[in-house]
Amino acid sequence: MEEIARVYADALFRAAKEDDKLDVIQQQLAQFVGALRDDRDLKLFLFSPYFSSQEKRDGLRRAIDGAEPELLNFLELLAEKHRLPVIFRIERQFEQMWKSEKGRLDVIVTSAVDLDPEISDRIGSEIEKQTGRTVELQRRVDNDILGGLVVQVGNMVLDASVRNRLDKLRKSVAGAA
Repeated sequence: MEEIARVYADALFRAAKEDDKLDVIQQQLAQFVGALRDDRDLKLFLFSPYFSSQEKRDGLRRAIDGAEPELLNFLELLAEKHRLPVIFRIERQFEQMWKSEKGRLDVIVTSAVDLDPEISDRIGSEIEKQTGRTVELQRRVDNDILGGLVVQVGNMVLDASVRNRLDKLRKSVAGAA
């Protein structure tokens, strides 16, 4: 499924970029997927095998008002090929490509207590300096890490938490015994 999502996302990304509509397609795709997540009836209709591809295409045209023709054509293609259930993965892949194109980087800073915004901003600024990309920083609180920080930059994780250190110490002691 991931490969299918990547292929479709790549096709939409290339078409949007070629037509210089990358930002608007990204926004509209995110809005559509968000609406689909929130509307159980719409999801049932679009994912149901009981409705024909033509009925789904007609429903999409009625449901999506003012969307870019490229996006509407793309969604109709997914309906025709019975690939609409993959739309969530397609949107996730598209979002990653869009962020890469725009030089954006997701960073999640997890701490045991709520961090002072100045500290998390400093972490974000340092990562921006080192990567040359614009950081989109999220802060999370997780009591289970006990102390320290866990910083996730894209798909890399730097775990400097007390929980991680204790786990390593426990394994070291168990290995020495």
